Amino acid sequence: MTDEHPDIAALRAFNRLYTRRLGLLNAHLDKSPFTLTEARILYELAHRTPPTAAEVMRALDLDRGQLSRTLKRFAGRGLVETAGHPEGGRRRPVSLTAAGRKAFAGLERSARQAMGSLLDGLPPDQRKGLVSAVKDITRIFEPASAREMLLRDPKPGDLGWITHRQAVLYAEEYGWNGDYEALAARILADFVQSFDPAHDAAWVAEIDGRVVGSVFLVRGDRPRLGKLRLLYVEPEARGVGVGARLVDACIERARAVGDERLVLWTNSVLAAARRLYERAGFRLVDEAPHHSFGKDLVGQTWELDLGNGPAPN
Repeated sequence: MTDEHPDIAALRAFNRLYTRRLGLLNAHLDKSPFTLTEARILYELAHRTPPTAAEVMRALDLDRGQLSRTLKRFAGRGLVETAGHPEGGRRRPVSLTAAGRKAFAGLERSARQAMGSLLDGLPPDQRKGLVSAVKDITRIFEPASAREMLLRDPKPGDLGWITHRQAVLYAEEYGWNGDYEALAARILADFVQSFDPAHDAAWVAEIDGRVVGSVFLVRGDRPRLGKLRLLYVEPEARGVGVGARLVDACIERARAVGDERLVLWTNSVLAAARRLYERAGFRLVDEAPHHSFGKDLVGQTWELDLGNGPAPN
């Protein structure tokens, strides 16, 4: 017998535990006449504009033959019906009949009662921990693109969290040392102490109540010059438009408060961020090598003309 990797062993142990505790090993789900697979098919039919069999198959990743047999059984019990597709052909929508909707409603009541009993049997702190863990698991398996993103103002605790996450991410991804954390902390302390509500702003990106990125706008060292600072996006939320939304929000605010130019300083190694700036219309105006954060880097200054009149001299 070969040794099992600890990560695999942990996941398998969790799988054994939750299938037993949620009753998923029972022949029928929640003492109903339906198996787990049948219940999931009923759920899809109840929560979609009448889908085709192919759409249900893709949503649940089911074998075509298995789904066909299940729908045939449902039809024989008067739970589903099919109709011709407006475009003709074999794409026939499948929908629940009145009997099917009644069966599904009973299944939903039983499922809610079972989950309620499970949660009610836990102390408040364990219940809170379980729900939080379930949300984390869902977040890992559900792509960020399928979830709604919110841009909001910072709340108490956000600035410390942003400092922490940026320091951790840049250390993990680029090997930067604690000097960067000190810099981020100083920038955010200055943001709070010198905050000008007529100009400055900050945006925190959030998905499912979890902070996934942020950016800040502050005054530059010349009149009508804005500065974009500390843009970052969590790895789980990259590639789905979070960074672009943050940059766009900063640009729109700078333009609205009358800035003529928006500038930022970054490093050449941060390639993904540089692509965001280029797509937003920024142009590289200066770069120079430097040694910071324990690394030899190339610092870059990028600038965007906001179209609010002549640029300052």
